Amino acid sequence: MNAVTADHFSKKPEQGVVLLGDDRDPVERVEEALQCLPPYDPSVHRMTDDKPPFLYWKIRDFAHAYRSGSTTPSAVAEHIIAGVEQWSNKKPPMPMLVYFNADDLRKQADASTKRFQQGNPISILDGIFIAIKDDIDCFPYPSKGATTFFDKIRPVEKDAVCVARLRKCGVVFIGKANMHELGLGVTGNNPNYGTARNPHSIDRYTGGSSSGPAALVSSGLCSAAIGTDGGGSVRIPSSLCGIVGLKTTYGRTDMTGQPAKLTSSAFLSLSSLQSPLCVPNLVSPNSKNILESVKIGKYTEWFHDVSDRDISNTCEDALKLLCSSFGCQIEEIILPELEEMRTAHVVSIGTESFCDLKPHYKAGKRTAFTLDTRTSLALFGSFTSTDYVASQRISITAPKIPESALKSGESDYVVSACLMRFVLAGNLLGLPAITVPVGHDKQGLPIGLQLIGRPWGEASLLRMASAIEVLCDDIMNN
Repeated sequence: MNAVTADHFSKKPEQGVVLLGDDRDPVERVEEALQCLPPYDPSVHRMTDDKPPFLYWKIRDFAHAYRSGSTTPSAVAEHIIAGVEQWSNKKPPMPMLVYFNADDLRKQADASTKRFQQGNPISILDGIFIAIKDDIDCFPYPSKGATTFFDKIRPVEKDAVCVARLRKCGVVFIGKANMHELGLGVTGNNPNYGTARNPHSIDRYTGGSSSGPAALVSSGLCSAAIGTDGGGSVRIPSSLCGIVGLKTTYGRTDMTGQPAKLTSSAFLSLSSLQSPLCVPNLVSPNSKNILESVKIGKYTEWFHDVSDRDISNTCEDALKLLCSSFGCQIEEIILPELEEMRTAHVVSIGTESFCDLKPHYKAGKRTAFTLDTRTSLALFGSFTSTDYVASQRISITAPKIPESALKSGESDYVVSACLMRFVLAGNLLGLPAITVPVGHDKQGLPIGLQLIGRPWGEASLLRMASAIEVLCDDIMNN
């Protein structure tokens, strides 16, 4: 995953943007955001002869099918249940979910089906199947953080804010998705429940820590998932699995778990975002012209700091295509003190994680953690208060899964460092960032291009991501 910055270098709201107020009901906000998208054309989407059915359908594909009567949420639920069982029974198994209840899924889907039969769907998200990462509360499911014990000491009493908003819109929750234990790793390895594998190559990692959400979307079992991103935990697996991953500006979303989004395309669920949210109006007559004013900052030395030059070349081709198609400008920039930022991020997130987990760590739960979690906590525990205060002042494609790591956990910090190479600036500085699939390497593994914007600049990122997605899809499909 390569990274560039994308912005207008202006504090003024972007032209062709709709502002959604924070006093709006989630359903109203989603419907208003929907008006910013081009009209849905079923002729350009795969709606028939899918084997298996509904594979890689997007949100609007399902919404159209439900409203046209060609299928129902209940019918889709049965295919998802069969798909989960099929993936779980593979050799090797593909444990994408930590908690899954087929009966509850059917109950949610049946309720949505009845709403359609009565002509009263709640929103475009009614009947849309979404997975929730296991560190985000989704009542009545337990939140384990993919540990073996955390749900026993912290029961779930209500939905997280993002989940509650999605539920109001009629979303059907598949279950709690697998993850790297407590989010303290970026490979997605988890000996407790099994390691989620990359659907593009099952002997390789998905990336993490939102491994299960990325695998579910990438496998085609659902159109979207909610994850968390404290150190690239959404953008890394999204890039390795060939899907779109968005991390919003620090403070944009409710801070309980800092939810982020993973989807099969740049059409994202906007109901879980805090507002005021700037949504790009893609049906504006000036939509294409707006991109002409965008300046893309590229730090060439950082951009090409990859294991294989084919990765950065593919990303560069995508940027050149964007500029030639829409007139965007690329400007050479320098991002100072990158190594210092990496160190500051490790100290910051490590110290905060250790402080949160220290009571359980010292209360006899140490042996309940996996080996790599214990190793990380031992490192984090060595940081001093001086290290933490000082830290506040200032790419590769999917790696193979070592056989030994399946039982003991992943302890290769060189791999982790490579995966985190381009993501930390967004977390440490609180900037919004999005990764978009732009091609594949020689092994057929996905390559993602990351765009980083100014604070509150999600509209610019979504507009550019949508344009890049269309351009690269045309190339990859022809």
